[in-house]
Amino acid sequence: MPVFLIDVNLPYYFSLWKSELYIHQIDIDDCWTDEQIWNYAMQHNLTIVTKDSDFSNKIMLRNPPPKVIHIRFGNMKMNEFHQTISRYWDEVLKMNQNFKLVNVYIDRIEGFE
Repeated sequence: MPVFLIDVNLPYYFSLWKSELYIHQIDIDDCWTDEQIWNYAMQHNLTIVTKDSDFSNKIMLRNPPPKVIHIRFGNMKMNEFHQTISRYWDEVLKMNQNFKLVNVYIDRIEGFE
């Protein structure tokens, strides 16, 4: 059963997210609006992983589900993206257990209750 919903704006072919814990929006409907993504994640108790600030803004005004992991660094080559996320991902997952929003920057991670 999936735990994380990967937003369409993030790479589909990404080894970190290739397990039964992750579902990519492309596998559901890549044309969904943010509201449809939000509602699906809420109904299925998923954490949204995204680069879209709309989700992190929305979660600050609401209580989970869903939770949000907001990747907040700009565009970069796939190899650099993979290295950066891989370096932080275990800590991001731990923080996701205790925070409704986890912001992932290129040099740090922040959690918000």
